[in-house]
Amino acid sequence: MKDDLAKLIDKIDAARLSRRGFMGTAAAFGAVAMTGSRALAQEPKKGGILKMGISGGETTDTLDPGVADSSVPFAVQKQWGDTIVNVTPDGGIEFSLAESMSSNAEGTEWTFNIRQGVKFHNGADLTANDVLQTYLRHSNDESKSGALGIMKGISSMKVEGNAVILTLETGNADLPFLLSDYHLMIQPNGGFDDPTAAIGTGPYKLTSAEPGVRFAFEKNAEDWHADRGYYDGVEILVINDATAKTSALQSGQVHAINRVEPKVAKLLDRAPNVVVENVSGRGHYVFIMHTNTAPFDNKDLRLALKFAINRQEMVDKILDGYGGVGNDTPINAAYPLFDEALEQRVYDPVKAAEHYKASGHDGSPIELLVADAAFPGAVDAAALYQQSAEAAGIPLVIKRVPDDGYWSDVWNVKPFCASYWGGRPVQDQMWSTAYLSTADWNDTKYNNPEFDALLLEARAETDTAKRKALYSKMAHIINDDGGVICPMFNDFVEAHAESVVGWEHNPNQEMMDGFVSHKTWLA
Repeated sequence: MKDDLAKLIDKIDAARLSRRGFMGTAAAFGAVAMTGSRALAQEPKKGGILKMGISGGETTDTLDPGVADSSVPFAVQKQWGDTIVNVTPDGGIEFSLAESMSSNAEGTEWTFNIRQGVKFHNGADLTANDVLQTYLRHSNDESKSGALGIMKGISSMKVEGNAVILTLETGNADLPFLLSDYHLMIQPNGGFDDPTAAIGTGPYKLTSAEPGVRFAFEKNAEDWHADRGYYDGVEILVINDATAKTSALQSGQVHAINRVEPKVAKLLDRAPNVVVENVSGRGHYVFIMHTNTAPFDNKDLRLALKFAINRQEMVDKILDGYGGVGNDTPINAAYPLFDEALEQRVYDPVKAAEHYKASGHDGSPIELLVADAAFPGAVDAAALYQQSAEAAGIPLVIKRVPDDGYWSDVWNVKPFCASYWGGRPVQDQMWSTAYLSTADWNDTKYNNPEFDALLLEARAETDTAKRKALYSKMAHIINDDGGVICPMFNDFVEAHAESVVGWEHNPNQEMMDGFVSHKTWLA
C-alpha cells in the first residue's frame, strides 16, 4: 500500500491518472486526481464590473482570512487571495500557488514546490517562506484561525529552496484537500505584519472596504493566472434582507446573489432575465449545543432535543425540496467512505420526553438563539422546532437576535444557537475543523478523547474498509453523544442575471466555491 501511494502521488504530479482510476486505487484516502486547466465552451469576454449581492455580512467583519466565518468574508477573500491548491467541482485537486507536489510512501512528509514569478498586490515576489509563515500563523492558537484544527496534525514545517516541506504526526493522503481550506490564503510573511491588509495574489485587488456595507475591487493587472478574472472589477454589496436581495437582482442592481430562500426559488426562476442555480453537496443547517455548558452538558437532555425535532417536516417546509434529511452528524452520502448503515434518527416525542425526564432538568426555559443570518429560513425552522419540542413537554423558547453581530457575538459564543456549515471536501477536514477538541471552530465544545484518537487513527489508515469503519465509529459517537442537531442538508441555491456567462455547479461551497468572479463573464 505504501508503494502504491508513492506511485499514485507521482502520477498526480504528472497529471497522468484519471479521476476514475485514482478513486479506484486510492479510495482509502478519499484522494482524487490532479486536474489541469478547464475547457471553456466559449471564449470569455473581458470587461465590466461584476456586482454581487451577498448576505451574511456584519459591521464587525474583518479582512483577516483566519477568522472568516460567514458568506461575505468568504466571498471577499476569494477575490484577493489564493491557496496553494484548489478542489475542483468534481472532487479533484488542481494546482494554484503550488506547481507540483510529492510525498513519501507513508504520506507523512509532503513537499510542495511553490510557483515562481508570482507577485503580491504590493509588488513583492511570492516566496516559499510566505507560504511557510502563513501556515505557522494559522497553527498558532492566538490566531483564532478556522484552520487551526486541520493544522494541528502537522508536526514540523521548513523551507528548502523553493519548496515547503510539511511533516505530519501521522500519514495523511488527504493533506492537499486540507490545504485548500479558504482560511489559508497566502499572505506576505504569512500575514504576521498585518493579517487584515487583504494583500494576496488573487485576480482582484481591494480598493474599498466598508464592513457590513460594501467591498470594491479592481482587476489585478499582474495576475499570474491568465485563465481567470475577466472583469475590470468586482463589487460585493452586503444585502442581508432576503427580499431586498432578490429585488436587487431583478432590478439589475446586482448580477448575482447567494442563499436564495427555497420558498421563493421556483418563483424567482420564472422571472425574466434571471437564472436560479442549485447544486447538492455537503452544506448543512444545524442547531448547536455547547456540551460543556449546562444544561447541554447532560447527554439525556441533548438526546431529548435530538428526538424532539421533526427533520422531514423541516426539509418539506423550509427547503421545499432543495435538500435532504440530516442525521445529527456533519457527514452525508456526498462524502467518500460515508457510513450508510447509521440508523436514521426520526422525530419521536415519546423518546424525547423519556430522555428529558431522565435528564432531571428543572423545567426552566431552554433558550435557542436564532437570526435570519444563520441560514435561509432559520427563524421559521426554529418555530417548527419549538412546536415539535412542545409535544414532548420540552420548554424550548426562541430568542430572535439581530443579524448584525450574529457570527461574532452568538455563534461559537452562546450555548445554543442556529448555524450552518458549507461542508468540506473530505471527512478528515470536516471532523478536524469542527469536532476535534482542540479546534478553534469546535462550535459544540465537544471534548471526547476517544473521538480524537479515532480521528488520528483514521487519518493514518490506508486500508479502505478499516478507514470506513473508523469513520463509522466517529459518526456514531457524534450522533449519539455530540452537541450537533443536524435536521437537514441544504442545496446551494443561488441566482444570477442571464448576462452572466460561464456559471458552473460546484458542490464544495456556495457561489461556485467563491469563484464566480474568477470563471464567469458578462455577455
